[in-house]
Order: sequence, then C-alpha cells, then structure tokens
Amino acid sequence: MTDVLHPPGETPPAEGSTAEAHPERADGGMWEHPYFWLALIVIGCLMIAAFFVVRIVDL
Repeated sequence: MTDVLHPPGETPPAEGSTAEAHPERADGGMWEHPYFWLALIVIGCLMIAAFFVVRIVDL
C-alpha cells in the first residue's frame, strides 16, 4: 500500500485526533511596551534621588 503524497506546506490530518488548533493568545497587553514601565521606574528613581539631593543642598 502506498502512502498518499500531500503537496508541500500542507499538513496531513492526524488519525484519531480530536483536538483543534490552540487559539493564539492576545497581544502582550501591559507587557507589550516594556520601555514604558522602564521609564516609569527610572523616573521614580530620579525623583527619589532628587529629593535627597535637595535635602543635602538645603542643609
């Protein structure tokens, strides 16, 4: 018995498979733009550092 040849790029159906393809997850959401969160962290660090610099200069 010969195997059935499928055209390139086409996947033959699996025997006995009842599962469907998994849906793709949504885009990254809040993690889609990591530079935004990095900027918030850096700005917060700079604000805290500026607070202490102002206290030192004020003495």
